[in-house]
Amino acid sequence: WVGEMRRLGITALMNEHDLPSVVALIHQDYRSEQPVHPGRAFVGRAQMEANWKSIFDGVPDFHGQVVRSVRDRETCGTRGHWTGNRSDGKPFEMRGITLLEVKQDQIVAGRLYMEELDRGDAHIADVVEEIAGRRPPVSARIGSAHSGHGPAPAFPRP
Repeated sequence: WVGEMRRLGITALMNEHDLPSVVALIHQDYRSEQPVHPGRAFVGRAQMEANWKSIFDGVPDFHGQVVRSVRDRETCGTRGHWTGNRSDGKPFEMRGITLLEVKQDQIVAGRLYMEELDRGDAHIADVVEEIAGRRPPVSARIGSAHSGHGPAPAFPRP
């Protein structure tokens, strides 16, 4: 995927805030969905352009990074990290997975699992209890994983 997107140049264009060039890579009937947030789905390049204009305007130092990527036929998947500072001074940081469908050098669909970084220190047992209604037993190893602050650790490559 990195090779494909480098060839298309989307990450570099986004980091340069070159919206017209980013938009040129998007199919007119682009389909976007965020499966964890179904109400955010939309169709059309115009909405994608409006969304990214707001992001670039609101996060003047936006920077995107592809941490890891894979490709399977027409689907490109990345683990990404977006950072910057909003124009109101608040930090902007999102991490997650993006799956893009590419046909004939245009992105025709996107499935985004990007989320704002949760800077809270909720214990995993608290989160499991919140979503499942039952608290799990706590392992002594909990809390030794990455804290979420700073760059995420790279997983070993197979």
